[in-house]
Amino acid sequence: MNNFNATAFEMPPRQNTEGGKPRRVGFELEFSGIDLAQTVDCVRAVLGGEVTAQTEAEVELKVEGLGTFNLEIDWAYLKHMAAEPPVTELGQDWLELLKQAAELVVPIEVVCPPIAVSRLVELSPMVNALKEAGAMGTEESLISAYGVHINTEIPALDAATLQTYIQAYALLQWWLVDTHKVDVARRISPYINLYPEAYLKQVLLQTEVTMDQIFDAYLQHNPSRNRALDLLPLLAEIDEQRVRRAVDDPRIKARPAFHYRLPDCHIEQTDWSLQVPWSSWLVVEKLASRPQDLKKLATHFLNSERPLLDVSRSDWVEFMDQWLQDHELV
Repeated sequence: MNNFNATAFEMPPRQNTEGGKPRRVGFELEFSGIDLAQTVDCVRAVLGGEVTAQTEAEVELKVEGLGTFNLEIDWAYLKHMAAEPPVTELGQDWLELLKQAAELVVPIEVVCPPIAVSRLVELSPMVNALKEAGAMGTEESLISAYGVHINTEIPALDAATLQTYIQAYALLQWWLVDTHKVDVARRISPYINLYPEAYLKQVLLQTEVTMDQIFDAYLQHNPSRNRALDLLPLLAEIDEQRVRRAVDDPRIKARPAFHYRLPDCHIEQTDWSLQVPWSSWLVVEKLASRPQDLKKLATHFLNSERPLLDVSRSDWVEFMDQWLQDHELV
């Protein structure tokens, strides 16, 4: 097997949590081109592991030292049907037809367990195996808009830390879309909607902020999972009932991590690896670690508002691109 992209991942400025443990990151990859059985074979071939649960639509693979990988056909209805397989032959045939139909239009998803940031390179052989088996990413489908989700553990669950990340992302979201050339099919899908400009202004105006203010602002402007940076899992970790009162969605899973959904998946490209989407998130990490620069940039953004026209997105992207280069953050 070719040894694509086996270099180590660049580390974020804050590598440990407040408690001194290594921060963890979980990746979710969406792709087509190979079926569920082939996906399981690829992952087991390079990572080993034991199948601990299995249906026609989902497989749990426990890998010693890393955790449990969930490999699935990403269709809730099929997963529900497969969890309680029919007892009649006709019902079994119907389930098989559903599975075959899903393989044409529904992505396979590999959900990796949270892994210490220093060990992320251990996922590279899995990506290489899927690549060589024929996995195809974002440009393969105009319907499903396949992507890579990154669930990065927050260093500390306090208002000040969370606010720095929110402000960093607020300043970067337009730049991230343009610079990383997010596929058109994914831009027009509802799954990775950007934060509204009213929310950007509100969070960038705030200096010292309480957790209540963070909740109020976010749930007012973003009462949906469909955000490029979805904070609902992280907020649910802090106060799950408050989140569920605002957004009644069982798919929200509480965890102390950012859910970054913006990057495309280009697993079919020879030079693509998980380091590519990771590098885009890393810019947020770096900017969040520079509180004085956050203040200056927030002021510049707010002062850039034009009467009746808001902030010019293209001008802001150009400004941020130059600023990031000047400060060696890219």
